[in-house]
Order: sequence, then C-alpha cells, then structure tokens
Amino acid sequence: MTITGEYAPSTSGWVRDQVEQIEAAGTTRAVSIQDRPVVMLTMLGLSGKVRKVPLMRVEHDGLYAAVASKGGAPEHPKWYANIRKNPVLDLQDDDRTWTVRARELDGAEREQWWARCVEAFPSYADYQVKTDRLIPVFVLEPVETAA
Repeated sequence: MTITGEYAPSTSGWVRDQVEQIEAAGTTRAVSIQDRPVVMLTMLGLSGKVRKVPLMRVEHDGLYAAVASKGGAPEHPKWYANIRKNPVLDLQDDDRTWTVRARELDGAEREQWWARCVEAFPSYADYQVKTDRLIPVFVLEPVETAA
C-alpha cells in the first residue's frame, strides 16, 4: 500500500526543504539532522491530505521507531495526531519504501525503545529534560501484504 492523495507540504521550511531533497535524490541519504541519518514518513493527515516528515533513523532488528520529540517543545509535533488517527503509513529508509503500522509504546517496551532512540540520537535525552510531557515513541511494524 502506498499513501496517496493530495500532498500538503509542511509549513516548516526545514522540513519542506528536506522532503524536497529526499524526493529529488530518491534517497533519505540526501539529508541528515545533526549529521545523523534520517528516514521519511508519509502519512495521511487529519485534513485528509498526504503529509511527509523526515525523522531520526532509529532501527533495531528491522523495526523502526518514530519519536515525537519536537525538540523538547511543550506540545507534540503535528504529525503525532496524524499517526494516532491514521497509523498505517509509508516508511522510507535510504531508497527503500514500505508500509508500516505505527504503535505507540508504553511501560517497559517504551523504556527499551527509548534507550535505543537516545543511543541513535543523544539529543533526545536533552529534549526530554526540556519538557514536562513524556515524549511519545512509536514502533513502526511492517504491514503484511497478501501474496
């Protein structure tokens, strides 16, 4: 499954620029955040339009995490509500894209993934200190397709 529909570019300039660079190059390797690799999520937004967002690449045993940090801001990033409502999305890592289902984590599973997230991108630890909210972590699990 590929997320289709009218694309609505981000209102954030750096997000829009990174998405354009990824699409032009055909690979997420075209950009980085703080010199670390990214993946790109393509999702259906609350408006019904397609949204795209580059996030830090956090991978473990073929599964990926999506961290709703917003740099430690007091509120969740806008894409958080999109994924909560429409958890099936497309994930691009390098030049490969596939469909995943996002599942928000809690308890011990979240803590285990949080440690992996901080290892992949140490700034997450600083972001958590900056905010009173518990930064949400989603695991992105492949959606099985019928053969």
